[in-house]
Amino acid sequence: MFNEEKLKIIERLKSDKDYYGDFGKKYLSNSDIWTLLKQPEEFRKGDKEETGPMVQGRYFHVSVLEPEKKHLFEIVDSSTRNTKHYKEVSDGRLLLLRKEADHLDWLINKMKSNFRFHSDIFNPLNIYEEPGTIELFGHQWKGKADIITPDVLIDIKTTSNIEKFKWSSRDYNYDSQAYIYGQIFNKPVIFYVIDKTSGRLGIFKPSENFILGGRDKVIKAVEIYEKFFTPNSENEISQYITEVEL
Repeated sequence: MFNEEKLKIIERLKSDKDYYGDFGKKYLSNSDIWTLLKQPEEFRKGDKEETGPMVQGRYFHVSVLEPEKKHLFEIVDSSTRNTKHYKEVSDGRLLLLRKEADHLDWLINKMKSNFRFHSDIFNPLNIYEEPGTIELFGHQWKGKADIITPDVLIDIKTTSNIEKFKWSSRDYNYDSQAYIYGQIFNKPVIFYVIDKTSGRLGIFKPSENFILGGRDKVIKAVEIYEKFFTPNSENEISQYITEVEL
């Protein structure tokens, strides 16, 4: 019975509408870590307004992992989002510029033309965009793996500076992602990274300390969540104070 129920949940979470909508909000996720640790006052205050980099990120991932959905992106032949043509076509929506799409397509081709990246990412045995759930520290968590290979999870990332990815990965909470996803899917996470400017490629394997640092972030986020946001919480988030030992 448990397995049947979990399979039904996983099937629902395969839908973006359920994963990001009310059904999916029953679960904590790695995207909640940043808000709980950095801006808890904004936790679950509604969907964040999409930005240009977010649209580009979605296009990049869809193009690599779900190319059959690429046609869903509307691309505008405009130099900027301030032109009259863009404003008329977009009608208030945030659309991808042609030059952005062309650059992203160039990055995607760089990845596909690399033998190691291509063979690892497009292995016929791989499973793509697979959701999963797990209980961690008394709460239900969700995650959606980019690529599940027979041995590891591959997560595709872009970076503005591949030389600094070793450090920026912690700023973007890829350490907590590696911990959560490793627990959900019972496989180690490896990041396949491309530099958005140069097109340089890199493979980054999380160390034990990286994973433990991510685990510490999850524990801290759960503490804040339990203190301010669970049904039995008696503390007002307006009273939250950041406390750090220097």
